[in-house]
Amino acid sequence: MESSRAARRSRRARPSRRRPFLYTALASVAVVGATAGGTVYVKAQAHSGAAPVSSAASSSPAANTPSEEASVEPVAVPAVDYDALLADAMDALTVPDDADVSVAVLDLDSGDSATYGDTAFDTASIVKVDILATLLLQAQDEDRSLTAAEKTYATAMIENSDNTSASALWRAIGKAEGLDAANERFGLTGTEGGDGMLWGLTQTTAADQLTLLQQVFGDDSELSEASREYLQGLMGQIATDQHWGVSAAADGSSWALKNGWLPRSTTGLWDINSIGQVTASDGNDYLVVALSHGNATKEKGISLVESAARAAVSVFAD
Repeated sequence: MESSRAARRSRRARPSRRRPFLYTALASVAVVGATAGGTVYVKAQAHSGAAPVSSAASSSPAANTPSEEASVEPVAVPAVDYDALLADAMDALTVPDDADVSVAVLDLDSGDSATYGDTAFDTASIVKVDILATLLLQAQDEDRSLTAAEKTYATAMIENSDNTSASALWRAIGKAEGLDAANERFGLTGTEGGDGMLWGLTQTTAADQLTLLQQVFGDDSELSEASREYLQGLMGQIATDQHWGVSAAADGSSWALKNGWLPRSTTGLWDINSIGQVTASDGNDYLVVALSHGNATKEKGISLVESAARAAVSVFAD
């Protein structure tokens, strides 16, 4: 299994997708004249030291018609490099030598995003969001609702992170084959389902988890509105003992998440992951992913992903 997993890890995550803002600017603008109807014409001056237009120009007959020179020329300003800003924020964190962490964030209001790190991580229990998203997509394809048993499993799997329920739904979706087929439609390119019943060893990247969250919380999704609302509702009712992770970046209790934690028997170190949506102090909604492995303890891993989540949101919210 290790060799097949290593081969799958060679796939790289997609680069983060950003929708940068472009601004326009002028060195200086002078009023050339105004028509009787009140339209104001402006002329861009090429040099900041250009002489201003005389106020007498407004009474000149020639000033009542726009000249060929009357124009406003936009000047492009470089887009903000949010990946670089996130890298700076992450560099300020203290990461233990044996640990590795990757984060991704999307501002749902502006569409801007940033990603730090492209390492593949074990999903642990965050894959349960992907399992339920796959089940919902399959049910849509079959033009049916979830059965009562499926809903019972789904609730326990997401709200309480119940592993028995996750295994039941993992079999229901066709294990890794079903998950991978759904993920291809969702747009995930660096995620591979775990071998056999080892759903917790599914491999993923922060960029892919951000793409998955967009399927759950965004409008441009393979999932129907009803499916999205159902999954969002479960992620908003996580058991009290699991109120940690990306929620650390929220302002109060406005969040929906799924956490994952897994002690690796081969190393004795912990995989600690968290994904979800938060409403930050600026009032904007953010999708946030924080993945880590190599943590000495569960508590240290939680502290690391919470610090990473706060750093990621600070790139946009501060």
